[in-house]
Amino acid sequence: MSEHNHTGLDEAASVASNTMQAVRTGKAISAAAKGAAAGGPYGAAIGAALSARKHIGKIAVAALVLLALPLLFILLLPGIIFGSLTDSGVSGAAGQPILNDNAAITENMNQAAFAINQILGEGIENVQERIANDFAGTGGDHYEVVNPYEGDLISNANLFISQYCAAKNLDFAAISLTDMEQILRAGLTHLYSFSRTMEVRTVPAEEDGEEDTAETWYIYTIRYNGEAYFADTIFALTDEQKGLAENYAENLSLFLGDGLFQYAPSTNTITALGDVRFTDGETEVIYFNQLDERYANQPYGTDHIGGYGCGPTSMAIVVSSLTSETVDPVQMARWAYEHGYWCSKSGSYHTLIPGAAQAWGLSVEGCTASEPQRILDALADGKLVVALMTKGHFTKSGHFIVLRGVQDEKILVADPASYRRSQKVWELSIILNEASRRAGAGGPFWIIG
Repeated sequence: MSEHNHTGLDEAASVASNTMQAVRTGKAISAAAKGAAAGGPYGAAIGAALSARKHIGKIAVAALVLLALPLLFILLLPGIIFGSLTDSGVSGAAGQPILNDNAAITENMNQAAFAINQILGEGIENVQERIANDFAGTGGDHYEVVNPYEGDLISNANLFISQYCAAKNLDFAAISLTDMEQILRAGLTHLYSFSRTMEVRTVPAEEDGEEDTAETWYIYTIRYNGEAYFADTIFALTDEQKGLAENYAENLSLFLGDGLFQYAPSTNTITALGDVRFTDGETEVIYFNQLDERYANQPYGTDHIGGYGCGPTSMAIVVSSLTSETVDPVQMARWAYEHGYWCSKSGSYHTLIPGAAQAWGLSVEGCTASEPQRILDALADGKLVVALMTKGHFTKSGHFIVLRGVQDEKILVADPASYRRSQKVWELSIILNEASRRAGAGGPFWIIG
């Protein structure tokens, strides 16, 4: 970052800091965020300020007079997601400032959130190692681990990111994803803790006449320490920084909306479905279910298809239905892992969808929720549409499904986690409203075929 730009950014940040003191509460800031978001938090006035970056400090002051809290809203969003107010930070398309590039913002957020989830998975491995070491010194016979987060890591990625940025104060130049990852990994032992209880269990004798034996068992329960604990222990935030982090997180949640991790909460497998084909749409669809006993416990990286394989299973449906090759979820999961689309404890990177389509010679186009007619036309033409859904009728977190046709103005789906939902018809409005707002790689809809 050049000295000139850094000085201008400090001046703008100083203005934001002074105004923030007047605003004080997160509610006031969030109210401003709602007003800014209505017309886009990086509208024409902000764009004008950004285009004259060499005068950013003075323009920030002037803009605050004109726009006041909407500009403050932008300044109170963590730099790890939004880069810099100058072009010295991460740039969007064609070198434009990232604040004007939704795709770049989404990609930054996804990378940060995926990184946090991966580190949380490492934290589970770390606490399990600590448990094993603790048990070794007990003299007990056996131990078991109660892990409430098995396959369903708990975190508030927005607050994590916000705490990190708040810890940097106004040192925007030092903010980076790599730096945040290093800090979190340095505090790996603080992510989870454990408690221990002991009980004696009786083991029945194997043969008549022999005595039952008593074994000493230790039961370890893993506990996620929570973001409030991290604020003190990992980031060492002051009370003022904690308040700033809460404002950051509230604004991020408002701006970004839903979560993005794909996980099927049910760990139960289902009886093998056999050869299932749907013929009620324009295209005959070969259906696979990630919970099918033939696939559920098969690996997807170090995870399993049943919990995390909606992406590969959806693309197995698409490829098998639109090409002459049948590819089952196990084969697609292996391909996705080998080509870098698997993300530990998070499901799949969104680039899996266009990447797999192109690898099998299928045309693919991204589509947004504001283009319903494109979706309807594509389905009427016999194409398939992969959709990334968020909390609602199809999932409690994130989930890929396949839209496979139109019937009486309603949508037919192939849900890789539910044969029952795949047999129903759905209002298009439900699918549009529950599609992820944070999909990268051209999503939340991908038209294929």
